[in-house]
Amino acid sequence: MVTAGGDIVTLSRQSDGAALAGAVVGLGALGIVTSLTLDLVPAFAIRQYVYEGLPSDQLDEHLAGIFASGYSVSLFTDWRGPKIRQVWRKCLAGERDPGRPEPRRWLGAELADGPRHLVPGMSAVPCTEQQGVPGPWHLRLPHFRLEFTPSSGEELQSEYLVPRERAIEALAGIDRIRGRVAPVLQISEIRTVAADDLWLSPSYRRASVAIHFTWVKDPAAVAPVLAAIEDELAPFGARPHWGKLFSAGPAVVGGLYQRLPDFQRLRSELDPAGKFGNELVDSYVPASR
Repeated sequence: MVTAGGDIVTLSRQSDGAALAGAVVGLGALGIVTSLTLDLVPAFAIRQYVYEGLPSDQLDEHLAGIFASGYSVSLFTDWRGPKIRQVWRKCLAGERDPGRPEPRRWLGAELADGPRHLVPGMSAVPCTEQQGVPGPWHLRLPHFRLEFTPSSGEELQSEYLVPRERAIEALAGIDRIRGRVAPVLQISEIRTVAADDLWLSPSYRRASVAIHFTWVKDPAAVAPVLAAIEDELAPFGARPHWGKLFSAGPAVVGGLYQRLPDFQRLRSELDPAGKFGNELVDSYVPASR
């Protein structure tokens, strides 16, 4: 990493574990990352299946099992009715017997009879291959093919992470205001995220459920809905995604991160003049003085 003073700082888990945990989610405020050393796993294959019409009460009763049913599982809902529109299950190919077909019904949901797009009414052509066709991880774990524009391409986005054990309560809170959410929504994704030790990570030290919103491209219409969602999710300590829209102020967001003071000191050490600052980081994570 190149710091504001032109110094090159090398951080490693072995020698600088604390600083590295602070720098990984650095919001661009610590310096310029010039190189990375990655810890890789062997390549693997994935089969992707889409189910439609999962009754919401099944999610209430079987949330842990649903998200444990694949290597990666995403739910998509429009908050307009009693069912989850789609469940995208991405399973390790080696765990599936190719001689045994995927069940047609699963927890009340139906296996899709063809490829699907997660946004209602859109062509499935941009989406990664489904219907159990095995493929390398990098061509199945993303929802969209690399050569296409992801999602709808005309949208605003928000995401909030809540503790996994409070997920049902949090989703019920959003369901209470679905009449406000649905009219400005394209689609909402619900997924799980493992806990980590990165200071400013929304999943810092807690296994989380992420509730994502793909909005219509109308900031004025979306803004009051964001405030309403944040009111519903406040009792659960919901942490907003740093790179997407949210309305909570610095005091609220800062209270969600116990290592924020440590990050502020790290920022002061690596960028004492604030050269890498901007309006967001200077407001939400100002350097300690």
